[in-house]
Formats: sequence, structure tokens, C-alpha cells
Amino acid sequence: QVQLLESGGGLVQAGGSLRLSCTVSGRTRRSYAMGWFRQVPEKEREFVAAITWNGSGAYYRDSVKGRFTISRDNAKNTVYLQMNSLKPEDTAVYYCAADPYDVSRDHGAVKLWGQGALVTVSL
Repeated sequence: QVQLLESGGGLVQAGGSLRLSCTVSGRTRRSYAMGWFRQVPEKEREFVAAITWNGSGAYYRDSVKGRFTISRDNAKNTVYLQMNSLKPEDTAVYYCAADPYDVSRDHGAVKLWGQGALVTVSL
């Protein structure tokens, strides 16, 4: 059974940085495509970023382009989300996502989730 374990959330001031990590554990035949979503209360979970299984391609929502970077280390089965120049509107619970082929921007198509990590950005 494949599981995703996240770490790295916390409280940071606006303009600061945080790095989220997500480690894949369990039996996997190959590296998964990975991604990050976020959610605030009473809103739908939204796509943030995704990376292909081998790291050859990365995709971002427009509002985080130039500030967030997704990367991966397949030797450690870990994906990272480096978040710089954080803004209060980035405050959310961030969820790691995985798929054997491709992480859809539609959260409804994602079947494998982490437990979530709270990121709070204060003024």
C-alpha cells in the first residue's frame, strides 16, 4: 500500500520562505508523478504544482509561478515544494498528491493524497 507523508508546514511572515516535503512509502513499481494542492475552509482544493515522474517537467498555477518551485529526489522517494516570497493568500492546508502516470489539475481525479500540512502566512 502506497502512502504519502508530508512535513514542513508552519507559520511564517509575509515575504518569508518554507519548504514542504512529501515522502512516498510502500510498494511502488516505479516513481510516481507528484503534485501539491492546497485548500482553505469552504473552498475547493486547488492545484498548486506538479512534476513528472522523472522530473523532466514541472507545472504551476499562475499565482505561484516565480515564487514556488517543485522538485524531487527519486533516490529518497521525496518531492519538495520550495515556497518563497510567501503572501497571506498562500495560507492553506497543503496536500501532496501522487499518480502512477500524471497528476491532474482536477483534484477530483487524484486518488492518492497525503495527510496535509498547514501553512500560515502572517502579515
